[in-house]
Amino acid sequence: MKINVGNIDRILRIVAGIILIALAATQTIGLWGYIGIVPLLTGIFKFCPAYALLGMNSCPMKKD
Repeated sequence: MKINVGNIDRILRIVAGIILIALAATQTIGLWGYIGIVPLLTGIFKFCPAYALLGMNSCPMKKD
C-alpha cells in the first residue's frame, strides 16, 4: 500500500472519525455513526482505497 493521504487530510479524517464514533457511542446519533471507523482507519494507516481507485493523492510530492 502506497501512502496517499497527506497530513492535513489525515488529521481531518482522524478527528471526524473520532467525533462520529463518540456521537454513536453516546447515542446522540444512530448506529450509522460507527461508520466513523472508516475515516479513522484511513487516517491512521495513511491509505485510502477510494483515492487509489480514483488515482488521487493528497500527499505532497517529494523533491529529488
